[in-house]
This record gives sequence, structure tokens and C-alpha cells, in this order.
Amino acid sequence: MERSNARAFVLVILLAWGCGGGLEPVEPDVTASQCGTEAPTEQTLTRVAQEATRSASVVRPPGSVRVPTYVHVIRRGTGVANGDVPLAAINAQLDVLRAAYSATPFVFDLVTVTRTTNATWYVMGPGSAAEVSAKNALHRGGKESLNLYLANPGGGLIAWATFPWAVAGAPLKDGVVLLNATLPGGTATPFNQGKTAVHEVGHWLGLMHVMTGCATDDGVSDTPRAQPSYTCAVAVDSCPADPGLDPIHNYMGYADDACMTEFTPGQSVRMDSMALMYR
Repeated sequence: MERSNARAFVLVILLAWGCGGGLEPVEPDVTASQCGTEAPTEQTLTRVAQEATRSASVVRPPGSVRVPTYVHVIRRGTGVANGDVPLAAINAQLDVLRAAYSATPFVFDLVTVTRTTNATWYVMGPGSAAEVSAKNALHRGGKESLNLYLANPGGGLIAWATFPWAVAGAPLKDGVVLLNATLPGGTATPFNQGKTAVHEVGHWLGLMHVMTGCATDDGVSDTPRAQPSYTCAVAVDSCPADPGLDPIHNYMGYADDACMTEFTPGQSVRMDSMALMYR
């Protein structure tokens, strides 16, 4: 499961989209995770585990589940310096998602791109009135649809997502918010290869963080327990009581984009199970 303070993992990256212009990025705090997704309660995790136990463990074939994807560009004005993310960068992000999930059932089909000028929404934080207002106005599709909101979140947060088991109670809140500079070619180095979206969509499909300590578990049998790490140090087993090297290359870890390259088969099973139950 995730650590209870997962929502506090932040990066100090207060910047705009940098596609040949824009603001200069502040150096990120490399001791923090790029993910600000709020940790579920123990009660919620217990309920989800019980529901999963009652469901069949079926993994649909790779590429068999089409996910309608709506991208919402929230900007403070026109031009890349104001967050007006180019279509080429959005298409590149979708390509990264498709490649990362190619061994899973999920394929992400871009339906439309909306562009909204709103300086308040542009710097929204999780749980803020601005987030509620933006999502109520922009959200498209049903529980099976992925809504990606590109903005410049306040408070230094780089991204956050909702979990699938929450969609029934708050359908318009559902989706992923991304710092626009994390898209491929953006200025949020070393998180500018599009892997932040891969990580957050993993949460959207029901995955938890890996490498959250030797006493915690992500609910997937083939991701060894490990202490948190923000580097790409190989051949480390930080929790020897749970055999297996630390999953530093896993998309649900905390390393730089260049280090993230894989989901495990067990994670694919969990994502499909969560999608079948809730999406």
C-alpha cells in the first residue's frame, strides 16, 4: 500500500511549458517523488482487496481495451510560455502511454483536445476549489474514459490522479492532472519524457506505489518490497526478507523518467481487475 504521506511528495518545479521558450525551471527536489496522488485509507484498501478477491483474475489480451482519452490544456494565455501545449507534444505523450502499456490490455485513443484560458485553473492544486471548478466544466466521457488535465499546479506539485474505486462517488473528479512541462520535450528535467503520465495513469487504473518500505505492500505479488529510492542504483535488495531486487525500473516507483521502463505481469493483472470492477 502507499505511505500515508504520499500526498506530500512534491517537487519544487514552478515553471511553464518549455518548447523553445517559457520560464526557466527551478531545480527539482530529488529527494521527493513526482507523485502527489492522495493515499487511500486502510479501510478503503481493505474494501478493495475484498472486492478483488470476489472477482475473477482475468487478464484480457494486450491492446484489447480501448480507453477514450480527453486532453484538456489549461493555459493562462496564448503561446507556449503561457502553457499552450503544442499538439505535437500531446501526441508524443500519447505515444509514450501506448508504448508503456503495450503489454497490458489498455490502449489510449485520443478523442479530442480542449484549450481553456483560465489563470486560476492553471495553478490549481489537489482538492482546491479551482480543481473542482475546472473538472466540473471540462470533464468528458464516462468512467471508462481518461481525462488528462495539463496545467501548472500550485504548491510545487507535479501530478496527481484519482483511483478507480473512487469514480462512482465522484465521477467528475476522475482523471489525472499533470504539470505540462512533464510531457516529452518539456522543461521538467529529469521528468520530461512523459513517464509521469504513465505513473499517474497506473494509479488511475488501480496501482499503488512500489518501494514504500519493508513493512508495506502494494498488493501485487511480483513487485518485491523495497525501501524508497530516488536513484537508478541497480542490484540492490533493501528488504532481504522479501526476496528480489528493488524494482527501480518500475513505472510506479520514484526514479527519474529515464529509469522507468516496466510494469510487472502482476501489475497488469491488477490493472485489468480494477478496470473490470470499477471502469
